[in-house]
Amino acid sequence: MSELPSEYHTRLPYGERMSTEPLEGQRFFPFEGDFQVEPLADPVLPEPPRAGEPGGKPCPKCADPDGSVIWQDEQWSLKSFEATGLPFVAILEPREHYRLDNLPPELTATLGPVIQRVAKAIQGIDSVGRTHFNRWGDGSEHFHLWFLARPLGMMQLRGAMIAAWDDLLPKIPESEHTANARQVAAALAEDGGEVVIS
Repeated sequence: MSELPSEYHTRLPYGERMSTEPLEGQRFFPFEGDFQVEPLADPVLPEPPRAGEPGGKPCPKCADPDGSVIWQDEQWSLKSFEATGLPFVAILEPREHYRLDNLPPELTATLGPVIQRVAKAIQGIDSVGRTHFNRWGDGSEHFHLWFLARPLGMMQLRGAMIAAWDDLLPKIPESEHTANARQVAAALAEDGGEVVIS
């Protein structure tokens, strides 16, 4: 292993399996029985480029700006790719290529209100209890937020493991996904922007 970049890194037990005990029995942890954590891998330095960064794959949003878009306004677009295990999953992205650290102040000022609008539109789906949103920025440098709809009454799906549940649950029918996407897009368009999904 090459030189480690920080004191934090030097304390980690590379090549060892972490104990699952801290997670077992936690109210939002979706697994039980015999399972194990993969051994901790060595750091990869320098980190490989994300999509959209020099040396990485092309930015998927910029390569296909209208792909999977269901709603858009002058600044933002909302995408929903395919049916998943949750009632609805979407990504909010700026229409122009920005990272989180270089979003212009005038665009950043609109982020809070558009998050509220998207969350409210998703919660209008009758099977939805809450809308969660998250930012994971390791796949693409184009700023994006994930929105995940927690099904009404499904208290076991609360918290950070909702993304795992999305992969575990049976996919909803494609017709239901399309209807939910249309409903969300129409609700957003009531306060501005346009429905893109047909």
